[in-house]
Parts: sequence; structure tokens; C-alpha cells
Amino acid sequence: MNNSSPQAIAAGAVTAALSQMPDVMELAQLFKAAGFEFAIVGGPVRDLILNREITDLDFTTNAQPEQILNLVTPWADTVWDIGIAFGTVGARRKDFQVEITTYRSEIYNDESRKPEVTFGTSLNDDLIRRDFTINAMAVRLPELTFVDPFGGVDDLSKRVIRTPREPELSFSDDPLRMMRAARFASQLGFTPVVDVLLAATEMSDRIKIVSAERVRDEFSKLIMGAQPTLGLEILEGTKLAEHVIPELPALQLEIDEHHKHKDVYEHSLIVLQQAIDLETSHEPNCEPDLVLRLAALLHDIGKPKTRRFESGGGVSFHHHEVVGAKIARKRLTAMRYPGDVIDSVCKLTELHLRFHGYGQGQWTDSAVRRYVRDAGDELSRLHKLTRADCTTRNPRRAAILSATYDDLEERIATLAQQEELNSIRPDLDGNDIMEILNVPSGPMIGKAYNHLLNVRLDEGPLTREQAIERLTVWWNAQSKND
Repeated sequence: MNNSSPQAIAAGAVTAALSQMPDVMELAQLFKAAGFEFAIVGGPVRDLILNREITDLDFTTNAQPEQILNLVTPWADTVWDIGIAFGTVGARRKDFQVEITTYRSEIYNDESRKPEVTFGTSLNDDLIRRDFTINAMAVRLPELTFVDPFGGVDDLSKRVIRTPREPELSFSDDPLRMMRAARFASQLGFTPVVDVLLAATEMSDRIKIVSAERVRDEFSKLIMGAQPTLGLEILEGTKLAEHVIPELPALQLEIDEHHKHKDVYEHSLIVLQQAIDLETSHEPNCEPDLVLRLAALLHDIGKPKTRRFESGGGVSFHHHEVVGAKIARKRLTAMRYPGDVIDSVCKLTELHLRFHGYGQGQWTDSAVRRYVRDAGDELSRLHKLTRADCTTRNPRRAAILSATYDDLEERIATLAQQEELNSIRPDLDGNDIMEILNVPSGPMIGKAYNHLLNVRLDEGPLTREQAIERLTVWWNAQSKND
């Protein structure tokens, strides 16, 4: 191998880094002493070459799972064997955490949601069953021998995603790999080769046999990548999106010469990218925000069901935010997202148009209070989503919208200082209401509380005497109605 070749440079960088990891070398010596092969493999090798931070250490060996367990148990502080049926044993010693897997292959039957695992005997056979060439590189340890039988280094330099063998075979073994190609496009900015895209398109319906949880996790990784729009375009182009999140391609509403309107699909991708840009606008070290990104992608998901052609050639989407929140809840629930994520995304979807009632800043203090109260803990995300939703190409209109939202945020900040907007409550609590009205706990106390809350939102803070007066007027009116 030429010492100046990409392979030689990559091998040198990886082996030099591993030689400075004493825990890795000690573990490798443990397996070598027992007569087993041992290698670091997959993502960690790729990331060392790309000079990316390593978050996981994955190793492979010809030792059987029980043999791995017997070797690492005396060495580690903690061992877990939850994946032992698939050949994987996890171990941790102090802050050093690893997963060690027996050489293997995984094959899905046509209707199975769980792979059949077959253990192998050679490193090359293990590498060929890996998803992509950029993840099919290894370093034999403790010898520090770089192994790249399928051209992973070349594909890294070309920034392409290619399978070690025919993509049809790779995707048949694990259909989730089709989504993983899109995910790596999002994370690394790489492009799948034509054969990968064609195979994914032809086999897209195979994704249906993969569990919802695995699909969800892969979709989340895609959304959280540096360039998720690249990954989403691949999902859409290969028809995978039709099986994973069919509401997304449905946003590509047809446009004819009589009913011209904005492409909702393209708009949603632009909003997603602008929301990503805003993630760090006030918090430079902010981590990628799954809730904000999902809300940006799905905020107009209700438009296809609410589209109406108006007289004169116009198009309307009345109440698409409310319909969209319901559709988003159904889809995210089917994808097995946690309840708190679903609630937050749906709240943002339902509220994303509220700002457009602000006009040129004519909102009353009452309307501002309600905006803050309805947003609740999602106010910061709602600010970002609303700003991201401005995709007009008219510079003057964009400037007006931005200035108007600046004004709203200033109004919120001013009222927040004056009134503690984040914790608005009535000026009388439930005990006060029961004592003043001489009424026991029950539904009427809740109604009285809600009435005072609306008064508080409309009028701002009241003195105790003013609050009692409002309560008494309301109570007398209730008595007359009864």
C-alpha cells in the first residue's frame, strides 16, 4: 500500500488513535490471550477517519457470546447480556463502555419483524454483511492491522453511500438499511449511489416488516442530522416515505394553471431548515431539537385535508392547524413516539398560525397573555417555529413579519416582567372562592376559578377586593340563570 494513498493515510490515523487508548488495547490483549480474534469495527472506524467524535465503541470477535461473557465478566465493573441472543454483550469499566459482538449475519424472512441471526467465523464475512462500505472497515487488535476489503476509504473520500455487496441482498437482510442510507445522507452529507437508490425504490415496501420502534429511531436520527432535508428527499424519492410517514409526500399538492399556490412540501422543508438555523440563534450551544424539527416538518400536515378551491381561483386551508395537530398526533403515535414529544409537537402545530392574528401589533395585553398561556412550556419553540414559517421571497414582507414578531416578543418580555406571565393564575385560589361563596368543593368552584382566570387574562392583575367583586358579580349572574 502506497504510504501516501488515502488508504494508508486513513490506516495511519486510525491505528495511531487506537494505540493511545489503553483500555481498548488491554481488552484486545484479553481476547488474544484466550486465543480469539478481536477487532474494532463499523462506525467508530469511520468516525476516526473523519475526525468525528466517537460516541460508541463496537468490537467484533470469533468468540461465541457465552465465551465473550466469560471473558469480560471478571474484567468489567458491569456486564449486560440483553442482546446475547443476537451475539452482543455489553460491558463497562469505569467510564469505558463497549459492545462486543460475535461475527454474524442477520436475515429477515419475508413477513418477519425480527431477524434470524447466524454466527460467522471470519472478519471478512462479518464485514460483507454490514450496511455500507463506509461502515465495513475494521482494525484488528492488538495488532493494529487496518482492514478495508470493500473500498470504504475510497467511498469516504468520494462522499458516497454504497453497499459492500449487491444492495438488493443487503436490504433483504435488513430493510431498515434503506432508511439508514437516507440517515447517513442527513448526518454526513453523503450521496447514495444510483444502485442503492434503485434498490431502495424497488424494495421500499419491505420497510413494513421492520418494527415501528426501529423505524422511529432511524427517522429521529435522520431528522436530528446536520442536513435532514437531504435525507427526507431520499425517503420521498425512493417511496420509503409513503410507508414511513405518508403524510409527507401527500404535501406535494398538485398545482395547475387555474389554482396556483405554494408547494407545501417544499415549503415544509424550507421551514425545517430555517428552524434548524434558529435553534442556536439565542442558544449557541443548543443541541438539535427533535420536537422543534418534527413540528417544523409537520406544521402544515393538515393542508391536504382542508384544501378548498375558492371562487376567483384562490385556494384556502381553513383550520388546517387544528386538523394538522390531530393528524400529527395519529402519525406520531403510530410511530411510537413518547407522549410528551407528541403533545409538544401537536401543541406547536395547532398554535403555529396564532401570530398571524397579530396584524401590525394591535394585540391587546389580554391577547398577549393568552398567547403565552396557551404556548406554555413551548413558547420558546413557538417563537422559532413562527419565525421559520416565514418563507416569503418578498424582502419587504419578510422584513415586516420579522419586525412585527420582534414587537410581539418585546410585548411578552415587558408583560412577563410585570406579571409573571409564565405562571398566570387567578387572583383568588380555590380555597378563597369556597370561603367567599360559602360553597363546598365541586364543579361550580372549577367554573368560578376558570372565570377568574379569564378575568385575569383579560384585565391583568387585580387587587383582592377587585377580584372578589368580579367573583360576586359572576356568582349572582349564575344564581339568576338558575
